Amino acid sequence: MSEPAAFEGLLRELAPRVVAVLVRRYGGFDACEDAVQEALLAAVRQWPDEGVPANPMGWLVTTASRRLIELWRNESARRRREEVVAAQPEPEPAPGVDDTLTLLMLCAHPSLTPASQVALTLRAVGGLTTAEIARAFLVPEATIAQRISRAKQRIRASGAEFRLPPEAERSERLGAVLHVLYLVFNEGYTASSGETLQRVELSEEAIRLTRQLHELVPGDGEVAGLLALMLLTDARRPARARDDGTLVPLAEQDRSRWNAAAIAEGTQLLTRTLERAPIGPYQLQAAIAAVHDEAASVEDTDWRQILTLYDLLETVAPGPMVTLNRVVAVAMVHGPERGLAELAEAESDRALAGHHRVDAVRAHLLELAGDAESAREHYRRAARRTLSLPERRYLESRAAR
Repeated sequence: MSEPAAFEGLLRELAPRVVAVLVRRYGGFDACEDAVQEALLAAVRQWPDEGVPANPMGWLVTTASRRLIELWRNESARRRREEVVAAQPEPEPAPGVDDTLTLLMLCAHPSLTPASQVALTLRAVGGLTTAEIARAFLVPEATIAQRISRAKQRIRASGAEFRLPPEAERSERLGAVLHVLYLVFNEGYTASSGETLQRVELSEEAIRLTRQLHELVPGDGEVAGLLALMLLTDARRPARARDDGTLVPLAEQDRSRWNAAAIAEGTQLLTRTLERAPIGPYQLQAAIAAVHDEAASVEDTDWRQILTLYDLLETVAPGPMVTLNRVVAVAMVHGPERGLAELAEAESDRALAGHHRVDAVRAHLLELAGDAESAREHYRRAARRTLSLPERRYLESRAAR
């Protein structure tokens, strides 16, 4: 690992712990988080030349604290704030365990929109800068900055404190945390727009944070299920694109390039959690991914088992993409005509109306049914509707073929 990469990993690991120390010591999540971001930037500038301090955590806490004090000295309430701080006992350095979970739940506050939860999580817990988040989601930096600023204002206005929510709220809040991490991973694995098929830094960050969350709550089946799902899905990444960035569909991938270690870890994790935890949607999705990964070839794929799992998933957590994926499984088990009939019924869902994936699935099923002319038309329609350039090129190539 290169020296800059090592710095980056260390800083991302320490970021939530430093935020936690400052919030406990001084209060005010928004100001503390801003100060930590400036301390992280200072480290990026100084450590490559000066070396990593003997106590990097202490260095970041000190640097961020100085920045906070500088800000407070410019306020009329400086003396009162400093007197309150001086009267408080000096906290021990945060071990980072409960702190990270607390931060994740704070960033998934119910008053925030999903987009704001994602941005705030990546910045406060992931340690990404505003510019990095903006580049990852292909939006202007000012947009992300405004989104983060409003999120912190909402948290402050809600009166939320830096502590785990009451037991009655934790399950719901943990569900929001998992949804945020799932969104981050999906955007990294298959970018919704732009010139690249995937944004590896986002999917890797989602896996890192979910792995950390699993260490904090090892008994939660859905946390384990989400981590397993990410590992089993990301294992295919080396085979998903050609050297020129062209998308390679699952059926055509060179399975020898799949990450066997990630598949083994994900499968083992899933097996353990299915044995002891109530079944949930992330575990079911992980089980579907495992069936695909365990097949030696596309012909060996157990589509009947996948259809059974999708039937369960549609009962436990129905949704438009679940419905669409189940249609494909139906076609693989019962034939493309049956799949097309169910697709026509599913298309009545307003969430799927006009979605390019509906056209792409219809084109695929028409191709399987031998209707090349209609398949070509729908591949082209799907290509016009997608915002992802690699996906558009792939769909156009299918139409041409």
